[in-house]
Amino acid sequence: AHRMIPAFACLASFLITLAGAAALRPMSMMNTVAQADISQFAGLADCPRLGLGLAAVGRPGYINLGRDAHVGDASTRSVDAMKGQSHRVMDAAWEAGIRYFDAARSYGKAEEFLSSWLEAKGIAPGDIAVGSKWGYRYTADWRVDTGGEPHEVKDHSREHFLSQKEETLGLLGSHLRLYQIHSATLESGILTDEAALSELRKFKEERGARLGLSLSGVKQADTLRVAMAVPLAAGGDPANGRLFDCVQATWNLLEQSVGEALSEARAAGMDVIIKEAMANGRLLSGPVGSTVAAKAAAAGCSADALCLAAVMSQPFRPMVLSGAATPDHVRSNAGALDVVRRLEGEADAEVRKAIDALTQELRVDPEAYWSERSALTWN
Repeated sequence: AHRMIPAFACLASFLITLAGAAALRPMSMMNTVAQADISQFAGLADCPRLGLGLAAVGRPGYINLGRDAHVGDASTRSVDAMKGQSHRVMDAAWEAGIRYFDAARSYGKAEEFLSSWLEAKGIAPGDIAVGSKWGYRYTADWRVDTGGEPHEVKDHSREHFLSQKEETLGLLGSHLRLYQIHSATLESGILTDEAALSELRKFKEERGARLGLSLSGVKQADTLRVAMAVPLAAGGDPANGRLFDCVQATWNLLEQSVGEALSEARAAGMDVIIKEAMANGRLLSGPVGSTVAAKAAAAGCSADALCLAAVMSQPFRPMVLSGAATPDHVRSNAGALDVVRRLEGEADAEVRKAIDALTQELRVDPEAYWSERSALTWN
């Protein structure tokens, strides 16, 4: 029997733009996507390595810092208001060239908002990469203050997968390219539950969708390596095919512990997605934020773009999620694509110097990182 596990953490990161950051950006950075790294992702060609995560715009509450300043006071975050906000953010992302959009069943109404936006824009399944996740149930009932009750509850059982995949398909249908286990852990048992894995295999075969898993916590690397050993065919050899095509993990300038395992996954042919690239706003606040801002000014770019580019430049070549909550955040985040172009195409010494310095200076112990993250409040 599977135990229901309350969770106070969720995926995707939310990127905060420093005041005046745009002034630091050269004019060449305004036209980012045309010059940026373009690659295949989840079967979609010409897909820039910056995606949009919908955790911050699919529900009224989230754990990112400074939320009131970006989506308004909690009393103003009605379903209609957040739907409008999410559509404006997705419009800005599309205009910036972003083509991967990442949702989850537990992101409130994120799948519903994404579905209505796709319909309104008339975007065909072949022109966009859409991913979502199953495994958490949204329980906040559109509240920011739940009185101590969990905002979402984990359930990785076979039965929960069967119910949530129908809900996802009902909203996203043929647009869905990637379906991920939300926050897979060794403790949840999903990677050894043959009943659930059998249904995942059937889903992959029947729908032709890619399967993935997202990771969280200090055991990200251990969980990923176990997942890489799950074969495509029950009782088979993973060397002849793996069940999972993609992994979504937390890697940022503070929390770098999963990097080696992500490189192994990339070498094995898996797509890599990075969430929380801005550490829920912690990289742009306090003393750490001051350090990042100084390095960004020296490199001639915004602080958020530099932090995102630092992730993009890692050897595991990830798709990096913007967790933007406003159109302005999206546009600023998109500057990371040009920073990467400068770094890789022109071998920009100032950008490389800034990224190398921050990678060395800001790394923290994983236990400390995840302990601090677990203390972030829903707001």
